[in-house]
Parts: sequence; structure tokens; C-alpha cells
Amino acid sequence: MKTIGLISDTHGYLDPAVFKHFETCDEIWHAGDFGENVAGPLADFKPLRGVWGNIDGKEIRSDFPEHNRFSCEMVEVWMTHIGGYPGRYAPQVKPDIYTKPPKLFITGHSHILKVMFDEKIKCLHINPGAAGKSGWHKIRTLIRFCVSEENIHNLAVIELVKR
Repeated sequence: MKTIGLISDTHGYLDPAVFKHFETCDEIWHAGDFGENVAGPLADFKPLRGVWGNIDGKEIRSDFPEHNRFSCEMVEVWMTHIGGYPGRYAPQVKPDIYTKPPKLFITGHSHILKVMFDEKIKCLHINPGAAGKSGWHKIRTLIRFCVSEENIHNLAVIELVKR
């Protein structure tokens, strides 16, 4: 079993509370728009997986891919910053999500917290919302969940203090 801390859209702001909320996590996954001075402290704290987002510069883009497909336990994961959500997938992911769907599809970008199951392709979609201070969102959010074999469970939404 692995416990995952999921974060996105930090835009260069890393709330110290993230370290407390992700203390029991085995890995941290960042769904893009890191901004400056975020990836290093997260990677020093826990193993870090991520993707670059539209605001990320050359350094983040050289360290992280645009699309990250990997397995966690026995769950195939696809993480990308701009991916849309069930019923409204982004054009760049549409062909592959329907022909080679993952079990877990993680996106960022919208700053809107979403956890949805796509019955058509049997895929769980998660967008953790935004943990940074930039953007129009009112509440900064994180997600923590567990992966055991083929199961995704114990999902918790964590609200940080208001922007």
C-alpha cells in the first residue's frame, strides 16, 4: 500500500502546512504549475512525481514531462496538467484516453477540485484544485489517498486556509 499526497497549481507558493498534511505519505504527486521554489523542497521531503504546467519555465520542463504515465501498485496512472475531465477531455488527451484509458487520470490547471468516475472508460479522474495563492479559487486544497494493489481508497480532501 502507498499513501499519495496530490497537489497542483502552487504557482510558486508552498504552504508549510503541506508538509504536515503529507507527513504520512509515501510519495507526492504534483499535477503542474509548480512555479519557482516548489519542486526542490517537495523532492527533499518525499519522492516526487510531477508534470509541467503552462506557467512552468525551462527548469521545471527539463525535470518533469508534459504527460506522465506510470504504475502505482497495480493502478495505471496518467497525470497531465491540462487534461479536462469526464465528458470534457482536452483535445490533446482525447484520442489516448478512449483507446488506452488509465485507471486513474490526474489533472490540474482549472483550480477546481474534482473527483469523478468516468463510467464509460472505468477511470477515476482527480483534480486536486489549487494549493497556491494565484488564481480565482477561494479555498486552497490538497488531496491525500491510498493505492493498494488495484484499489484507490481513503481519499481525503484537505482544505488549507483561505487565500
